[in-house]
Amino acid sequence: MKRNIAMFLIIVGFLFAGWNGYFWAVESFGSKETLGKNDIVAVAEAEKEDLKPKIDDSTTGRQETPQNKEIALYEEGDSILPSQNAEKEDSKQSTMRDYKEYNRGDEVGWLLVPSLGMKYPIYWGTDDETLTQGVGYHVGDFTTPPDGFGHTVLSGHRDTVFQELGELAEGAQIYVQFEEIQYEYKIQKTWITDAEDRTVIVNKDEPTLTLTTCYPFRFIGSAPDRYIIEALLVNTTEMPS
Repeated sequence: MKRNIAMFLIIVGFLFAGWNGYFWAVESFGSKETLGKNDIVAVAEAEKEDLKPKIDDSTTGRQETPQNKEIALYEEGDSILPSQNAEKEDSKQSTMRDYKEYNRGDEVGWLLVPSLGMKYPIYWGTDDETLTQGVGYHVGDFTTPPDGFGHTVLSGHRDTVFQELGELAEGAQIYVQFEEIQYEYKIQKTWITDAEDRTVIVNKDEPTLTLTTCYPFRFIGSAPDRYIIEALLVNTTEMPS
């Protein structure tokens, strides 16, 4: 009996050591750093750009912000003729950036999370090879980098860079630094969804940052779910050159 108990304890010890060894090993992949004192660009309150709704159109019920004002004009069917709508849409499409200067795996910016005291380099793409480097920007038809003021989606492995993502609460600040501009977001909600859920990466009507990772966090193998954080843009700051 004592021998059986001893063998059981030895097996449990090996399993525990293997579990911890696995997470120690995977933590060595993917880059993240401790957030420095001056990493986040501070701005005086008087200089902050207010991105809350500015205009309440009582006839349409729409609200406009500095980022969606131009888009709202395209959608005003009663004030712009269909032909004008088409011309403006064509003009809008022709001026949109294609970001062809970026290649898969290129480092393109930084993700900073003050409440975790961490910062993460952002890489272009979310393929397997890129995600081994760190946080990846999802390139797709429904997403845009922060300067596009649309839906920015960043992904990372739960057992490397995004291991602490579950500690973030609603109201927490997140910063993305991209092309000499710092974008400040505030978390609006978090949720867990199925890994096959295709409703997460969609068009957004206002500038939105979404962070995604696999779930549960402490899960060996292919995780069945996804942990999602959604944050809205609240401020932009030009970074010193």
